[in-house]
Amino acid sequence: MLHLTIFQGDGTPIYSQLIQQIKAMIATGRLKPDEELPSVRQLAQQIVVNPNTVVRAYRELESEGLVYKKRGSGTFVSSQITPYTDEVVEQKITERIDALIVEGVNMGIDEDRMAELFRARWQEIQQLTSSETGE
Repeated sequence: MLHLTIFQGDGTPIYSQLIQQIKAMIATGRLKPDEELPSVRQLAQQIVVNPNTVVRAYRELESEGLVYKKRGSGTFVSSQITPYTDEVVEQKITERIDALIVEGVNMGIDEDRMAELFRARWQEIQQLTSSETGE
């Protein structure tokens, strides 16, 4: 199961959020070459979105060469391409961190509390990931 997080109020279209997160999982090796992605129906139910949203995300990933379809079998991660260099990964993460810091400051959250929140979420996600992979 993919752990994808959809943010309804951030202004980014849901299909774009899916694309960004799947690209990041490919770039970091969480999704391996030739690994099957969830079916459109499964992913749509998991993240509670219209299946057409997932279809659009998968279609764009396919047009970029990041995934491929096997007729009757599903959608798989391509082994031909890596979506991000290390520099691009760091740039994307830095941009997201910057936006989060600005939002936190605007809401009156100080640096220590922001760090606590980050560590707590990090641990929760690590535990979820570990329980899924059986580690």
